[in-house]
Amino acid sequence: MNTVNETQRARRWRLILGNTGNADKLSPEDAGMDAALAALYGDGEEERNLDARGASRRGGLGASTPKVTRWLGDIRQYFPSPVVQLLQKDAYERLNLQQMLMEPEMLQAVEADVHLVGTLISLNRLMPARTRETARLVVRKVVDDLEQRLAQKMQQAITGSLNRASRTRRPRRVSDVDWGRTIRANLQHYQAEHRTIVPQNLIGYGRHRQSLKDIILCIDQSGSMASSVVYASIFGAVMASIRAVSTQLVVFDTSVVDLTPMLDDPVDVLFATQLGGGTDITQALSYCQGLVRRPEDTILVFISDLIEGGNSEAMLRRVASIIGSGVQMVTLLALSDEGAPCYDPRHAACFAELGSPAFACTPELFPELMAAVLNKQDVGEWAAQRGIVTRGGR
Repeated sequence: MNTVNETQRARRWRLILGNTGNADKLSPEDAGMDAALAALYGDGEEERNLDARGASRRGGLGASTPKVTRWLGDIRQYFPSPVVQLLQKDAYERLNLQQMLMEPEMLQAVEADVHLVGTLISLNRLMPARTRETARLVVRKVVDDLEQRLAQKMQQAITGSLNRASRTRRPRRVSDVDWGRTIRANLQHYQAEHRTIVPQNLIGYGRHRQSLKDIILCIDQSGSMASSVVYASIFGAVMASIRAVSTQLVVFDTSVVDLTPMLDDPVDVLFATQLGGGTDITQALSYCQGLVRRPEDTILVFISDLIEGGNSEAMLRRVASIIGSGVQMVTLLALSDEGAPCYDPRHAACFAELGSPAFACTPELFPELMAAVLNKQDVGEWAAQRGIVTRGGR
């Protein structure tokens, strides 16, 4: 039997049609839900008393901050978090709520997500001091949540890939012991009376005077790359905490900024970026090539829509030079859940011909991608096996 009964079906139609003046009125809760949606999507031509509080309203949120704050509270009451985030995103675009985010009261009412972080970062230099502190708290919450979800997977992917080739029977410190392998290798030494294993052979991670790999994250901070900047900053901070790799973080538009000293805190990284502006890819790649000390042990993760504002031929020559020197270059059109943004297909095809196929990658797959790169797998094949379309000419 269909679980959507006639009562529910009629309720959905009433929500679609609104309060039509018939005897079949909207319930107070449904009226409030309808009012919240009409405030954002209504045409503003018809004034209707749908507010559960009895207040008349007209389509559109207007310019009153208290009114918008109340609306934000309403949508959180009536809808689940993913829907709230979608409504907020539409409100930013349709009703120009960016200016209202300058108010701390507004920031305390919104549902924080990656899109909101991107908006706040783009407004950072316009915010008054009292709002900036609230904005940092909002960004901190989102970053902490994402780190909790992604950090362990990233650490396991990188250390697992590198440490397989770096084992020692004489670990120098307790922190160097690979306890999983040590326990498996000493199961025959289990002492039942003590309910423990007495290890006769220790297996540990080899210690090196220098990192096994150098990773350079180079991120386009143009406006369309906001989500990518957020995720890349978090992954950069996680990788910087792994001693087996040396991580550097560079962001660029028409200038290049090296944010490596801030990698211990991704929130500091995010507030040091400046979303928007032009793009000079050639300059950014030139700077990154200058950071390379061990080409064969260097991975350049280049995140950009490849829309070059400078000299395209010079850009492609630089890419060829970097790859030709032995550097592994990974080109991501986006590091987000939303797929590839608008990008330059001709440049994507040229990058692929030079040895760096371009594609969009989700945050969930990025650790696996890095493990594949560290193991020197073919990135194009890795992407194809996961149904990811690498971008060439089209």
